[in-house]
Amino acid sequence: MELQLPNITTERLLLRLATKEDIPAILKFFSENKTYLTPFSPVWLDNFFTEEYWQNSIDNNYLEFTNGISLKLFIFSKTHQPNIIGYINFANFVRGAAQYCNVGYGLAEGEQGKGYMTEGLQAGIRYVFQNLKMHRVMANYMPHNQRSGNVLRRLGFVVEGYARDYLLINGKWQDHILTSLINSNWRANP
Repeated sequence: MELQLPNITTERLLLRLATKEDIPAILKFFSENKTYLTPFSPVWLDNFFTEEYWQNSIDNNYLEFTNGISLKLFIFSKTHQPNIIGYINFANFVRGAAQYCNVGYGLAEGEQGKGYMTEGLQAGIRYVFQNLKMHRVMANYMPHNQRSGNVLRRLGFVVEGYARDYLLINGKWQDHILTSLINSNWRANP
């Protein structure tokens, strides 16, 4: 059976892998939100804000998805397409006895407080649980990023621990609160 590319819709959003036609919208999203996203992001690569970087990245994202390694989605508002308002990256897929992945996400500064990330994550996680058969999704957030912590709590993520100097964010090792959500309806593939 051939794996179909996800086209995940909610009441207000469309989540999908980017295409080459989306590169101008991707560059616009990251350029307009660079200052806002920088405190929550790894150091930007020198060529991150270039068309060449995104041409390669889009190709890699398709390969990683079709090879069961990751699912990197962009969030589009249904009413303002083709504008990108955020992203959700499911990464580090582990199969075998584990069946889990990590999720990271970001939303445009001007779209904060509208429930878009909760709505998008809910739909993305449902896809990962139902279609990709993951048993567990893990998400981590910096203790001072309560907005992210609140989104995860609303979705049912449970705090599992505290990791000191866990990720290199904006050039500094940052502590993170570790959380996870379990797929209580998980069934092995027949």
